[in-house]
Amino acid sequence: MTNKKFTESSKVFQEFQKCSQLQYNGALNIISSQGRQWNFYYRQGQLVWATGGTHPGRRWRRHITRNFPQIDIVQVQSSAEGIDISLDYWDYMLLESLYKKEKIQREQINIIVANIIAEILFDLAQQVNFDSLSCKHKQELLIEAPISSMSASISIKQVQDLWCKWSAAGLGSFSPNLAPVLRKPEQLQRQVSPVVYKNFKKFINGKYTLWDLAAKMKQSVLAVASSLLLYIQKGIIELVEVPDLALPVIKVKNDYNPAQIRTVNAPLIACVDDSSLVCRMLESIITSHGLRCISIKNAVEALPILIQNKPDLIFLDLMMPGVNGYEICAQLRRTSVLANTPVAILTGSEGLFDKVRSKVYGATDFITKPVETDKVMAIVYKHLQTPSTVNNAYNLALSY
Repeated sequence: MTNKKFTESSKVFQEFQKCSQLQYNGALNIISSQGRQWNFYYRQGQLVWATGGTHPGRRWRRHITRNFPQIDIVQVQSSAEGIDISLDYWDYMLLESLYKKEKIQREQINIIVANIIAEILFDLAQQVNFDSLSCKHKQELLIEAPISSMSASISIKQVQDLWCKWSAAGLGSFSPNLAPVLRKPEQLQRQVSPVVYKNFKKFINGKYTLWDLAAKMKQSVLAVASSLLLYIQKGIIELVEVPDLALPVIKVKNDYNPAQIRTVNAPLIACVDDSSLVCRMLESIITSHGLRCISIKNAVEALPILIQNKPDLIFLDLMMPGVNGYEICAQLRRTSVLANTPVAILTGSEGLFDKVRSKVYGATDFITKPVETDKVMAIVYKHLQTPSTVNNAYNLALSY
């Protein structure tokens, strides 16, 4: 780690210490320049929960399955009724609901709270090496009745120890959010026993992240990653990105709620951004509110895909390789089927120049990164709250 990154890391983790010292109530949001976000929730200076990172849905399923083998996913999802999954801390609310229904014990929840906070802190610790981070506070009591709490300094010390061991093992450039996939099965078969090879074929298939495999094998993520490192270095195994798993399904019962409608025939929203992370975050927000989403990461291919799908609203990144957002926006305004489609520009800058120039090229609105639920849905409701849209959504809810 460079001196600059070490200093930046120290500043970030000093924020946790300040929150503890000030008996802070509220959220500490840490945001990267690439739009990633981690949220840490405090009550009276104690950490009570953490959200954000790469795979919130996958992480939720993993911890439920590992810690509550007596409960299947369908039962857990049924407990989600009445919980707004657009909230950043929906997973905590779900645990609290299960606890109140006496389906799980306090001791089990305490284990999950500790493990999830540690996992997200580790993700943050690794990201410090590759990105610039900033902090902001939402000084309000977001989680009223914490089930468990812990000292942030103890959690950070444990994570820093794990990170040191992770780096020392030669894993510093590998994220546990990546999934190993077998690329050279014949070569592996010659090097291991039939039993080992069978296990490799079963689990090293690009479906499970290193975190997932550690949970399945009941080992530490460090042990699992270290055991695969030699095969990764030889090119027998490759670590690849995988999508997140779906969030809990919440059924609509009586009154219309736009966060709970089915997505069939719902308005279609497009995201044009070369960042896979931004696309995933936008898609998660949009689909969790009952709307459809299409992600386009290749700017050169954006226009024909948009013309073919005719979205009702477009989120468009400004800075992309090949063709920038200004050029795409100008092309959209010259295309009859999309000339009047609302276009919200995505940018990491709040500069007046970008806003003025975007308007000149035909942009309808402007949204700054990082991508957050409130900001995204404010744009959606602003530009899609036409009578026909509301009626269609309402009819869908009634017909569910």
